[in-house]
Amino acid sequence: MTIRVLIADDQHLVRTGFQMILDAQPDMEVVAAVSDGAEAVAEARRLRPDVCLLDIRMPKLDGLEVTRALAGPGVENPLRVVIVTTFDLDEYIYGALRSGATGFLLKDSGPTLLIEAVRAAAAGDALVSPSVTVRLLQHLSKPRRTVPHTRDPLTERELDVVRLVARGRTNQEVAAELFVSLSTVKTHLGSIQAKLGVRNRVEIAAWAWESGVVS
Repeated sequence: MTIRVLIADDQHLVRTGFQMILDAQPDMEVVAAVSDGAEAVAEARRLRPDVCLLDIRMPKLDGLEVTRALAGPGVENPLRVVIVTTFDLDEYIYGALRSGATGFLLKDSGPTLLIEAVRAAAAGDALVSPSVTVRLLQHLSKPRRTVPHTRDPLTERELDVVRLVARGRTNQEVAAELFVSLSTVKTHLGSIQAKLGVRNRVEIAAWAWESGVVS
């Protein structure tokens, strides 16, 4: 099954480089490569790609506005968005996270992580790796001393899962570290998302860093 990707970046070299990398994969196809946010929204709505790879700073609409338009709260059939960023745009990344982005990628991360991010998003997962998202969330977070109240409190085992997810562990790694089955991990994640009112593991990680569950 081919993963259809839209790339939006105002730098021609970046667009071209990303397209060459992704088109070289047997399971990927770049269906559009655009240079501004307004065109990104229009083409994404027209083509319905599996993954939208968005720069933060673009003409007309920035990556945050595009993310909100394509994947934000209230959007019917939201698309999967991966944000491409540099490390100095904290407030934009935090906004993108809350607007529905499912992953983050540093522009200088290299081909392997680019491919990993696209595949993770296409699978309905999110790229949460120690080298990217955890460092970013650490940088953004303002931990409180107490865990914020939730309508239905997390169990100790669910908090264990949250801590590992926030540190970038995959489901398989969580299962191995907690000595439980993969299906049990997935059950815990579903329960955690329902209790916290979040949509994916990136938002679980953000909650963990914000609340001080992980420090």
